[in-house]
Amino acid sequence: MQTKNLDEISVQDITDAATVNRATFYDHYNDKFALHEAMVAGGFHKLLHERNVLFDGTCPSAASAIILAACDYLTQIHTGDCTRHNAFEPLMESAMVAAIRRVLIEGVRDHHASPALSPEMIATTAAWAIYGAVKQWFYTPDHPPAEEAVHAILRLIAPILQAAGPLEPHIEAATAHAL
Repeated sequence: MQTKNLDEISVQDITDAATVNRATFYDHYNDKFALHEAMVAGGFHKLLHERNVLFDGTCPSAASAIILAACDYLTQIHTGDCTRHNAFEPLMESAMVAAIRRVLIEGVRDHHASPALSPEMIATTAAWAIYGAVKQWFYTPDHPPAEEAVHAILRLIAPILQAAGPLEPHIEAATAHAL
């Protein structure tokens, strides 16, 4: 991906660079797009792990940490020549939303209290909202530092997460603590 666009890369190119055979590749991934999604999600989950971020469904500071990690990761993956990677944007977006959803889902399931909304619906909606807000922050010219954007984004997504159950109502204090 440092030398070619994704549409120019073949599975054979990948297996040659990784020194594995095609059968091994297909044992793990359906196609090069699945590999790309796994790489993006893996990088994001690694960042969350390094920061000891877990979402148990009760603490807005964990949601703040997820938002900050999304800001930092989006910034990190767009360093360098991002014009060549514009074709990756929808794939990266999908992978990031899926990764954020995976982080949220267990906490939402553990504290789910709404008979009208499934935990999956709540986690998916919150993941899209987080990623969408972070993406808007990132592409806004002269955007404020990520730490400043977290509070505003948390205020937007807290009601979504509260639909699952008892998220602490003290967003401002929790956000300040998380930063």
